[in-house]
Amino acid sequence: MSRHVVVMIATSYPRFPGDGVGSFMEPIATSVAARGHEVHLVAPWHPAIRRAPVEQGVHFHFFKYAIVPAMNVFGYAQGLRADTDLKLAAWCATPAALAAGWFKALRVAQKKRATVVHAHWVIPGGVIGALAAGGRRLVVSLHGSDVFVAERHRVLGQAARRVFARAAHVTACSDDLHTRAIALGAPPARTETVPYGVDSARFAPSDDARARVRRDLGLGDRPFVFTAGRLVRKKGFGVLIDAAARLRTRWPDLAVAIAGHGDLRDELAAQAAAAGGVVTLLGNRSQDEIAALCAAADVIAVPSVHDEAGNVDGLPNFALEALASGTPVVASRVGGLPQAIVDGRSGRLVPEQDAAALAGAIEALLGDRAGAAAIGTAARAAVVRDFGWARVAERFDAAYGSPAPDSRLS
Repeated sequence: MSRHVVVMIATSYPRFPGDGVGSFMEPIATSVAARGHEVHLVAPWHPAIRRAPVEQGVHFHFFKYAIVPAMNVFGYAQGLRADTDLKLAAWCATPAALAAGWFKALRVAQKKRATVVHAHWVIPGGVIGALAAGGRRLVVSLHGSDVFVAERHRVLGQAARRVFARAAHVTACSDDLHTRAIALGAPPARTETVPYGVDSARFAPSDDARARVRRDLGLGDRPFVFTAGRLVRKKGFGVLIDAAARLRTRWPDLAVAIAGHGDLRDELAAQAAAAGGVVTLLGNRSQDEIAALCAAADVIAVPSVHDEAGNVDGLPNFALEALASGTPVVASRVGGLPQAIVDGRSGRLVPEQDAAALAGAIEALLGDRAGAAAIGTAARAAVVRDFGWARVAERFDAAYGSPAPDSRLS
């Protein structure tokens, strides 16, 4: 018998197996289900969704809210303009989406006699969760952009404080996000840091993947630097392109690739062209393709920055995937990245927005293959030990508490 019936509310989730949108949400849901909980995921409908009613123990419940297709912008990384502010269409769609989400979550909670409501993103998922929870235990998980918009907009900050007051437990994916959440009103005694996990079987060293990717991209033995993520300012990809232009004079055969899609694609493509063609934008890639690219790279860059609006990643899931791949990582010293990387031991940390420092750290690893290999090996060992999804699910298990035999609510 299931220990809890959990209504899990999310505004992003992989729309089909291998989709990169909200990729961390799938292992969260499936690892919780693997611990014996009955998980019902409530999320906005999207035209690209290709999901069976139940997959890996997760029951799907999608809600429609848009009267016209142009308003179908709620969730799935569609509502923010380059992650710096909410789009007008998102503001307009929010009332209908919140109402539809609340109705769907409440109906599922009542029909399935849920004992826990687990809302992801305090804005907007936490609002839906607080409205639908009733007497059920409410757990709220923070992922970064939700805290940013609550800090930026007074009305959303007030909504976040109301959700925090209702929550029995709050989790943040990094210590930096934890601190900011408390400043917004999250209760310190009921708030903890629960970093993301990583699939260390998928993201692992692979000679076969390395050879295949290098053959497909025509790289041969050229030094190869890789990164991935949404093409938004806080990912720092513009800094990486500047660093690549600096490196090109000393490493003329260097290849740099960026996988992902987003609002800055045209801007980054123009910058890459001006850098002499050393950087290639690969577009959106599946999780399996990202794993193979990580295995093929000589260095992986995670050049996160605070963008012009002050937004910054918590602990990017791609950083953990990169570390698990066994390829040495160079990352910015921002957000939750220092939690996962010990400078000089399991990776290299550099100041944000510093193309010269980023180029120097990449060059040092390219020029010291033995040292780079040792760093990659140490990084993988640390990530496998500390950042497994099963461990994350254990933390959520504790947040849910122990239900009484008759604790299901009607």
